[in-house]
Amino acid sequence: MIAPSMTTQVFQVFLERFGAQHAETLNVVVVDNSKTHSAKELVIPPNVVLLFQPPYAPEVNPAERVWQALKTALAWSRFESLEALQERVVEMVKGWKDEMLRSLTAYPYIITALNALFP
Repeated sequence: MIAPSMTTQVFQVFLERFGAQHAETLNVVVVDNSKTHSAKELVIPPNVVLLFQPPYAPEVNPAERVWQALKTALAWSRFESLEALQERVVEMVKGWKDEMLRSLTAYPYIITALNALFP
């Protein structure tokens, strides 16, 4: 999902779409401590768990490694427009296999946290 800005409403739409698209599985979404991610009015789908990363610790944020992989792959590319770049990023991510995403996003602290949540 691409949005011009992150608001509580945008995050709510993301959660609803994400939960519906992956309805058959329990899904963990790692989030930072943004007010957008912890707003009281958020309704978290029953098949989605928000796992808050420690404050001031971007090195344990799986998204940082995803961004680094994208930036490395796109480092010398030129695009005629922002839309062309966005299309290329979406294309790349859709083409990644599960193993690729797992290699970028699997952190032991996530498994530990899940085991604590669901003993």
